[in-house]
Amino acid sequence: MKKLVILFLLICKALTVSSQTKVADNFFRDYAYYKATELYLDAVKKGDSSEHVLTRLGDCYYNNSNVKAASIWYGKALKKYPKVNPEYIYKYIQTKRSLNEYEEAEKWAKVFKERKQNDKRFKNQDIFDIQKYEILKSAQQVSITFENLDINSQYSDFGAFEKNGIFYFSSTRSKDTITDEKKLYQWNKEPYLSIYQSEIKDYNSKKNHLTPKTINSSDLNTDYHEGSLVISNDGKTLYFTRINLNKRDKLKYDKEGTSNVKIFRANKENSEWTNVEELPFNGEDFSTGSPALSPDGKTLYFSSDREGGYGQTDLYRVSINTDGSFGEPENLGDKINTEGRENFPFVAKDSTLYFSSDAHLNLGLYDVFETNLLKTNDENIEIKNLGAPYNSGYDDFAFYIDSDTQSGYVSSNRLEGKGGDDIYAFTKTECKQIVYGIAKNKNSLEPLSKVVIKLVDEGGKVIERITSNDDGSYEFKDLSCEKTYTVIAERPTYRPDLKEFKTSATNNDKTNIDLFLTPLIVDNEIVINPIFFDFNKSNIRPDAAYELENIVAVMREYKNMIIKIESHTDSRGRDTYNMKLSDRRAKSTRDYIFSRGISTHRIKSAIGYGESQLINHCKNKVKCSEAEHQENRRSKFIITNDYKKLETE
Repeated sequence: MKKLVILFLLICKALTVSSQTKVADNFFRDYAYYKATELYLDAVKKGDSSEHVLTRLGDCYYNNSNVKAASIWYGKALKKYPKVNPEYIYKYIQTKRSLNEYEEAEKWAKVFKERKQNDKRFKNQDIFDIQKYEILKSAQQVSITFENLDINSQYSDFGAFEKNGIFYFSSTRSKDTITDEKKLYQWNKEPYLSIYQSEIKDYNSKKNHLTPKTINSSDLNTDYHEGSLVISNDGKTLYFTRINLNKRDKLKYDKEGTSNVKIFRANKENSEWTNVEELPFNGEDFSTGSPALSPDGKTLYFSSDREGGYGQTDLYRVSINTDGSFGEPENLGDKINTEGRENFPFVAKDSTLYFSSDAHLNLGLYDVFETNLLKTNDENIEIKNLGAPYNSGYDDFAFYIDSDTQSGYVSSNRLEGKGGDDIYAFTKTECKQIVYGIAKNKNSLEPLSKVVIKLVDEGGKVIERITSNDDGSYEFKDLSCEKTYTVIAERPTYRPDLKEFKTSATNNDKTNIDLFLTPLIVDNEIVINPIFFDFNKSNIRPDAAYELENIVAVMREYKNMIIKIESHTDSRGRDTYNMKLSDRRAKSTRDYIFSRGISTHRIKSAIGYGESQLINHCKNKVKCSEAEHQENRRSKFIITNDYKKLETE
């Protein structure tokens, strides 16, 4: 008999814990992660360490951006349940990466790849690649317009640069006018590169590049290669790349038979570029090219294959003195330079260095990368691959961007182009929207201040919290276009309200969503939705516990509040039976509230009144609808003291 009693108690305990977990699930469903966390933790204390509870605890913390706690609970789930859903392994890896615990992340990345072999998130990647993957996808809220310029030819066009409404670039487009094959570059049977310029006109808020012509100079273009240029801030000095020529303007070769390139400088006089001079740090036995200037114009960046570098071509910088002379070239170091090719530097107004490389993690051949110049001597310098659409499986290079307008150009020989190399224009536009509204009392429609409004993404993660203003208003900015969100309004002593919506595809659109919170305190009573019991039973079901949590919340908010509980039935059934049943239900309700930490002295009484206090005409033997009978089946939570006065004393 004793064993049966123990077994019965264990079963009751298990049912109680299971019931509490279901209540927690309801709060999790409604994005009430704090409440769900409390209930799941309580369930763990009572012995429920199921996969469901452990992973849900991880999710609660994960969705509230508490990666440290999320990592603990996901870790517990993975340790106890090796065959856990791989998505939890992925989330665990994310938390470990966020905590800089890369060895643990790499270990589980291998497990994830074994479990989900076709999952592209980790396919053929080590932990370093995982970090790069995360960086590449961080631009997911940025919309990019990307188009092939109309002025591209069927030949090579690349190296765009803008200055004072003039668009400069290099091109081999003169081929159709050349009849002497000796004047073609024998490498590819195309003409040598020349520098062109095109006037930029704005039509309907879009840049239009007029018909190109050779750069305005009689000294700059020769019969051989000129390309890759940069112009000083004042527009008076131009640096450009030219192939090495002898004094008779013929190609000059080094001892290996290579004609190297050099950087030259020209000055602007009366709108024409003149006084072309070679820079002193060029060499006869190596190439120096692709000039770029720092925002303050005091440093020149370039690429070179001179001795002492790390790879085939490296990036360098050299100071420009006030008298126009130069310091000693300095290699940018092995964090930027590799054993491969680094080339085509460009420095934006915000001091971001962009360059192309075929050795850093890339999509194929040359890719465009960026790094912060202020950290070039930092051991932890970050080299970021710009990803698609800037990069492709082909050569992507000669990047230019105006940091103010977030528009620019990149050159590429990708297959969909018009010629060998084409120039692509881009504009980065963050498609952003606003959701706004007023939090109101559902009964009186009066605005409510101090309401906590949460913005939740479609994955259930809380991404922002704000508090409504005195007039009840709220506003969330910078929402992504064409995404699903949920706004949730919460305030103690009110039933929350939540609404799901989807943003449009139009930038700067606004969505108006008013939120209506139902007051739980009406006059001298805490009013909740009806709580239901199984037929002929008095135990608290999960759906009833979910509602009773509102009572718990109100009593926690007002710590001096005292209530009494009344339970009523309809008229069906015997009077004495209904009296006893309602009394058991009242006391079960009371005991649940006690179990949630409310002191026993705060519930004055819990009494069942059976069918003795009907609120309509549905007495014994009176035919009524189910809805009418339901009106009589009710629980009341009546406030018995002046709790507000006590709060202020």
